[in-house]
Amino acid sequence: MGTPFLSSEEYDERAHQMYHEGRYDEALDILREGLGVYPNAVDLHVGAGYARLAREEYAWARRAFEEALVLDPEHEDALAGLGETLLRFNQRDAALRCFRLVLEVGHDEDVDLMLQCGRALFRDGLVVEAREFFDVALVRSPGHADALALIGYCEHRLGEDERAIRTLQRALRANSHHGEARVYLANILYDSGSCEEALGELENTLPEDHWDELGIWRYLELMGTLRHVGEDDPDLKPWHDRLLELNGEPDATDSLLDEIEQRAAQAAERDARGQLELFGAMLAELTRAPDPAQHRVVLGDGREFDGTWEEIVQQMRTARGARGGRSIQEFMQTEARRVSAQTGRSIPASDAESFIRASADAGLLRILG
Repeated sequence: MGTPFLSSEEYDERAHQMYHEGRYDEALDILREGLGVYPNAVDLHVGAGYARLAREEYAWARRAFEEALVLDPEHEDALAGLGETLLRFNQRDAALRCFRLVLEVGHDEDVDLMLQCGRALFRDGLVVEAREFFDVALVRSPGHADALALIGYCEHRLGEDERAIRTLQRALRANSHHGEARVYLANILYDSGSCEEALGELENTLPEDHWDELGIWRYLELMGTLRHVGEDDPDLKPWHDRLLELNGEPDATDSLLDEIEQRAAQAAERDARGQLELFGAMLAELTRAPDPAQHRVVLGDGREFDGTWEEIVQQMRTARGARGGRSIQEFMQTEARRVSAQTGRSIPASDAESFIRASADAGLLRILG
């Protein structure tokens, strides 16, 4: 006697468990099998959409969500999933219609769904629209720590730092273990010059609460300047270890390649010095660079910086209080990770011009010239 088929609910439950364990390929296999038996099971189509979305297969995700909505035009998870997917295609108006339809059909009491819609909009830079969903979540669940934290992030992005500080403090009163909110609050306090308060918040975080290097560098700096703790203090080792985790340690192959590159550069430098004696005048003419173009940018808080792209990034680094021996390249990488974590936007850190232009596209600054 053959093994009976699972019910559509059982297929959905198994796939759901695999999805939350990060086993997206296996989840999708289960969902495909289930759809082969139950082709009109809406939840299986929705599950396939989210599995595809996690695998960054956006065209397939869109198709799965649209198939679910053919079967149930008011399915809240399908609407939210389609909205997220449409944002990946830069179809913001269509995405907003999906998210707002979730509200219109009466699913505003689902706090988790409200936060999901808001987070998707926030990652795409639609801060005002995201705030709308976070506010709904807070109305439905007053004192909800995640909703408060997300509203605080929006207020910061909108330049309302004093309100953001108060809102994040409310979030921490609701949940003192909300590490992300505490790190965010500490960074706002640091940027406002309240270094003692910033350190007080950072001292209440753990290294694993940090998902970019910025807060860790500031913690190490403030521990040195305000608490007079040396870099080699054993209590700071977990923080240095976390930095290595976030940056990644080079393996043996990387180290070998670095050594080869250094030796090649040294050899090239020796050859260049010899050739310079023979072709000095010509070489000087060929390598003479034009005066670098000057530019001006303005940040969201109104601060303006002038100079070459590299000089502007240097000024941004100084304004951020980014010390501790970090290079401009490390600063751009740190900022890129921070922006990605907060908004989902990708900021290149390969060179200063690309970094600034992408930051402008993300709405973090404006280029005036």
